[in-house]
Amino acid sequence: MSTDRASAPPALVEALGAVAFEVMGSLTKLAAKHDLSLTQLRMLGILRDRRLTISELARALGLDRSSVSGLVDRTERRGLVRREPNPADARSVHVTVSPAGADALALGAAELAERLTALTDALRPSEADRLTVLLERMIEHRGL
Repeated sequence: MSTDRASAPPALVEALGAVAFEVMGSLTKLAAKHDLSLTQLRMLGILRDRRLTISELARALGLDRSSVSGLVDRTERRGLVRREPNPADARSVHVTVSPAGADALALGAAELAERLTALTDALRPSEADRLTVLLERMIEHRGL
């Protein structure tokens, strides 16, 4: 695959990888603590502020529809998500976080923030603000 973009500097790649491993480790521990799979946790995170069809959720998770249907079934049985009719397509449903799921997400966000403090407390407030801006820009730019 040919590209005109320069490769990311090795030190940046190394630092991003190290941070990613720390964050994934924290997310994995958080999911296990609440008897969730990492994929269920990802799904709840994706749904926290939106309602998606199974197909949209499958694309967001990078999984096939049948896998996501099973994932939604299991998470729905736990009372963390719910299916709602899709007014635009009677053959489809929207998946959304339930009130219990929203409570669990709020608790999980607080627990994750506590776990990640070991990384973030090394930054001055102005550095944390700048890093937030840079990370948000990276996320908005992905896929371009």
